[in-house]
Amino acid sequence: MKLAVFSTILALVAAPALAQSVKATVEGGVMVGTETPTAAIYRNIPYAAPPIGPLRWAPPARVFPWAGERDGTKAGVSCMQTMRADGAPNSGSANGPMSEDCLQLNVFAPKGTRKAPVMVWLHGGSHRYGAGWIYDGSNFARDGVVLVAINYRLGPLGYFAHPALTQQAGAGMVGNYGLMDQIAALEWVKRNIRTFGGDPANVTVFGESAGGASTLALLAAPRSKGLYKKAVVQSGGGWGAPTTLADKEAEGVKAAAALGLTAPTADQLRAVPAADLIAKAQGDFGPFVDGRLMKQTPAQAFAAGRANDVPLIIGSNSGEDSLMSEFGLGAAAVGKALPQAVRTVYAQEAAQSDEVLGRAVFTDRAFGAPARWTAAKAAKGKPAWLYHFSYVGSRFRPMVTRAFHAAEIQYVFEYWGRRTPLSMIKPDDQAMATLMHGCWVAFAKTGKPDCAGWPAYDPKSDQLMEFGAPSGVRTNFRKSRLDAQEAAALPTLELAK
Repeated sequence: MKLAVFSTILALVAAPALAQSVKATVEGGVMVGTETPTAAIYRNIPYAAPPIGPLRWAPPARVFPWAGERDGTKAGVSCMQTMRADGAPNSGSANGPMSEDCLQLNVFAPKGTRKAPVMVWLHGGSHRYGAGWIYDGSNFARDGVVLVAINYRLGPLGYFAHPALTQQAGAGMVGNYGLMDQIAALEWVKRNIRTFGGDPANVTVFGESAGGASTLALLAAPRSKGLYKKAVVQSGGGWGAPTTLADKEAEGVKAAAALGLTAPTADQLRAVPAADLIAKAQGDFGPFVDGRLMKQTPAQAFAAGRANDVPLIIGSNSGEDSLMSEFGLGAAAVGKALPQAVRTVYAQEAAQSDEVLGRAVFTDRAFGAPARWTAAKAAKGKPAWLYHFSYVGSRFRPMVTRAFHAAEIQYVFEYWGRRTPLSMIKPDDQAMATLMHGCWVAFAKTGKPDCAGWPAYDPKSDQLMEFGAPSGVRTNFRKSRLDAQEAAALPTLELAK
């Protein structure tokens, strides 16, 4: 899922005021970080070998050791992606230098703690954009949580298949390299997080948009079992017809042709400059059913009761339709093309305009209905909690009436970013951040978002937490609309496989 343009407010570049240097020994060598009044911060820590040369389009290898001390006081590079020519953040909030050698992470650790809960953040950006360095986890550390934010391979370097690569790999892993990176980072956390006072037995994986979709994929991937104890999916969707390895190989053949390569060898593919791949190799990037790492879609896994069974928070925002222009969808055209049966269910929206109708249907179909359905399936095992985020920040109220895609991130992190001066933050904004951040922290610590009376989801009672104005528990939220979306979508998902 692409991040809305407004998500650039979350680009968190500047480090807090630094007091002194701190050191930590991890796989590879010694890292030198910085200490603030609330956290020990280590940036640009390699968690795998550089995926370059023969390691491009290969599973991540263990990190190479370095000599001496490695500087962990500055942000690392972003993974390869399209950047804006003017240097401003792109639609994934990334800017600055980038490289294929990008498999690094940042750690924000509480000072002087042992066995602190750990949260591993997977950034969004349509599996094409974004970076872990953008996000500042200082307030999680302030509240006793070790926050880890990672990079992972993106676009055609992260999700790519071609017959030549499959043949060379034999029975090995292929295609889902970005997802492999995320698993490698979780494995690194398991092995190294004690160094930062974290508890490897209490890890929560969470992400938004593409990061949320990745979290769902991790829940469906047997290989990730045991690497985390809890999960949070923020605007991660979850419904999509299976894309197979054969589909991705066909896509890869077309991409190679666009690069001027007919029947290339694996070595010839790896010799293509990364910048050319990003510019010319088009595709539908993201986790797919490769038959090896991913043997089923997340929807198939949840439908069959095969998803990794952990406590889960899942939800979406009221204005996910902010993504429609990113997908090239005209809201009015979508609304106009909808059948009468849908118009009947969405009578209130249809009475306003085709655009209002199209936006409501997109939000429910792509995000709201999948979140509710996934929560219901997950609740058959460990508990799940469902939310709806509708709060509109005070500075946006003159412009928008709904919470756009990614708007909740700053409240979860309780951090406003470099593009939002504190003078623009009103008391109700801070109150929402305190509430939502506190829910996520409680979940990391105890496995339950013990806040504001938020009940675990049960499809019989159908209750969720709305983070809005005001916040509170809602019953049968948009039930007729979400029921209609479920009835229409489920037959398309090949859930019997």
